[in-house]
Amino acid sequence: MTQLERGLLALFGLCWLMTVAHLFGRLPLAGRYDLSLYVYFGLAAAMGWLAGNVWMARRRRVDRKLATRLLLFYLFAPPSGLYLLHAAASFESRREAPLAAVWALGVYVVFFLVPVTLKPKAPPSRPKIG
Repeated sequence: MTQLERGLLALFGLCWLMTVAHLFGRLPLAGRYDLSLYVYFGLAAAMGWLAGNVWMARRRRVDRKLATRLLLFYLFAPPSGLYLLHAAASFESRREAPLAAVWALGVYVVFFLVPVTLKPKAPPSRPKIG
């Protein structure tokens, strides 16, 4: 893992910790930051697409064992920000869309899988001359 990935791991770990603390009532976040669902799902799509592309680029340069660990990191760490944003939403918006965080995770995973499933084409074979 690079230094940047370690820093991102710490940031996303803090996001997960804050979200869990909010769920247990230790950190009141409700009403701090409210996003429309359009922006929320757009952010989930952008994060999934970016994480999928970064993982595809990173897995080409590392061995298989590290690539598997990086897959787990890029698949499960960034949604922590989405869950933190959902926890910081107002009571009214969470009551109106109670499954928004689950749907955002689904959007994230779908857009993460787009670059993973679209494998690059093999380079064309060179014709033999002579």
